Amino acid sequence: MSGLYIPIGGPDGSRTDHAENLLAPNPSLMTLDGTNTWVIGGEDVVVVDPGPDDESHLQRVRDHLGERHVTEILLTHGHLDHSGGAKRFAEMVGAPVRALDPRHRLGGEGLADGDVVTAGDVELHVYGTPGHSFDSLCFWLPQDGAMLTGDTVLGRGTTIIARDGGLADYLRSLDRLRAAAESLAARALLPGHGPVLPDPIGALDGYIAHRRERLDQIRAAREQGARTPREIVRVVYADVDRSLWAAAEISVAAQLDYLDRL
Repeated sequence: MSGLYIPIGGPDGSRTDHAENLLAPNPSLMTLDGTNTWVIGGEDVVVVDPGPDDESHLQRVRDHLGERHVTEILLTHGHLDHSGGAKRFAEMVGAPVRALDPRHRLGGEGLADGDVVTAGDVELHVYGTPGHSFDSLCFWLPQDGAMLTGDTVLGRGTTIIARDGGLADYLRSLDRLRAAAESLAARALLPGHGPVLPDPIGALDGYIAHRRERLDQIRAAREQGARTPREIVRVVYADVDRSLWAAAEISVAAQLDYLDRL
């Protein structure tokens, strides 16, 4: 059956007919199990998000590829847990690095919304999805009915709005992905962290509802007298592990900026 999602054993998560995940050894509260490095294609492959600058991980990916040819390295965005190893991996396999942000490109063209990247008979269609970061991209893999989502949608929990992102853009990106998931009959989301999501529409509806709920909670916290991001986090994120509060403050600051612009 085309597009079948099955465990591949060990820590590496899941694969589809044309995509397989090799998990980087950088687990944390922010990266979940670690960064998902996705290998897309057959004999010719595209590698999405080589991950951090970790020689053991990069060598493991290279060894796993065997005689397969890497045509291009793509970045969903420039945060170091996704892009830090890109230059070194490019040296290993002799492939260019393509990204939206020119600072992360190496020896190749950029990437932009509407581009189509090919590896043999496999295609990746580029979707501009700013919000988590200004340069976030998602990649549609039509052969498997799957969307690679980077940090725009995670396999568990919700993503933060980083300092180089914005909530208004993020909400528009979620709406765009939701519409695409329906029109394209998507069967899975392949995230940058965490497990594959086999119900794209359900996952995206949950993300959109969560964001709206958080905004309502922040409005209520303000009405109760909370003003700064830290004060609001203490109210709205009281049930969240305190080790995540610093990251939550970044997201709250983005939400406050969004509300103040309405």
